[in-house]
Amino acid sequence: MKLVRKDIEKDNAGQVTLVPEEPEDMWHTYNLVQVGDSLRASTIRKVQTESSTGSVGSNRVRTTLTLCVEAIDFDSQACQLRVKGTNIQENEYVKMGAYHTIELEPNRQFTLAKKQWDSVVLERIEQACDPAWSADVAAVVMQEGLAHICLVTPSMTLTRAKVEVNIPRKRKGNCSQHDRALERFYEQVVQAIQRHINFDVVKCVLVASPGFVREQFCDYMFQQAVKTDNKVLLENRSKFLQVHASSGHKYSLKEALCDPSVASRLSDTKAAGEVKALDDFYKMLQHEPDRAFYGLKQVEKANEAMAIDTLLISDELFRHQDVATRSRYVRLVDSVKENAGTVRIFSSLHVSGEQLSQLTGVAAILRFPVPELSDQEDDSSSEED
Repeated sequence: MKLVRKDIEKDNAGQVTLVPEEPEDMWHTYNLVQVGDSLRASTIRKVQTESSTGSVGSNRVRTTLTLCVEAIDFDSQACQLRVKGTNIQENEYVKMGAYHTIELEPNRQFTLAKKQWDSVVLERIEQACDPAWSADVAAVVMQEGLAHICLVTPSMTLTRAKVEVNIPRKRKGNCSQHDRALERFYEQVVQAIQRHINFDVVKCVLVASPGFVREQFCDYMFQQAVKTDNKVLLENRSKFLQVHASSGHKYSLKEALCDPSVASRLSDTKAAGEVKALDDFYKMLQHEPDRAFYGLKQVEKANEAMAIDTLLISDELFRHQDVATRSRYVRLVDSVKENAGTVRIFSSLHVSGEQLSQLTGVAAILRFPVPELSDQEDDSSSEED
């Protein structure tokens, strides 16, 4: 993401002009735009024209509109963002108050104005515009007959391909059908890797599986690469890292990211930090439950006691339509930072973020035990997410 201009007043009202440069920037934009904001961008509008003879025709024109945002739609797989709203500035093609949908596009700038820029949104702009946040990881999570090829970016886990092949069981004295099906499966996974993983960007490719599947697959892949003189795979062989996972399903990616060898390799990525924080929370919940809480009310009370060491919070909470509720989460984040606590904002498109959402989306690891909180009834299930 490129920051073109930033005009924010002392009362935190103002506007920023940004240019999304990569598909992931659309995810950042989705988290920046909120209902009630003002969005100005170039768009295509179908305009009706009437000739001197009275015949009516229509043509598409490119124009710049300013909308008051009413609805936001994000397609995580295609990384496309559509914003619907009403026109609030005079335009020769669109009447004031008329509805229009703008599809934000890569490499085309937009200006976003807010009455109140909070700290969480401003921090996201800094992260989106900082190249250090773009360290990327790919993962192949597999078992016999099933594989998921994923891209793990700083803000999301994208499933780029799913490979499924029926593998017959080994029969006594005859394994040929099993071996042929397994070879066909491995070949499809290799093709998916070459199609969906850009080795110019990706720093590490995790190959995760139960048993010996990952070793057998990697042996097959590099043997074939030598036979076919596949220079792309051979030159990037050092980027492949084999780790254990319990299955070939996407949720097993969290286990792979928790592996110590992976954590050291990915120590500079946001994804690894999120996974470690969530793993620390679960360990604390198991061994010292008085130092691990989840649910907004419980976490807020822990914060009042200045007990929070690490706050874990999902970014989807900051997209809440109710301004008061959203502000409540922002105040919690600001307060924890003021009390020298660490705040980790999890992406809801990461496997770790999905798990945190199952714990209401907000959790905390405490500096010291607060036993009186654990004795209270946890009414977090009644909180709005």
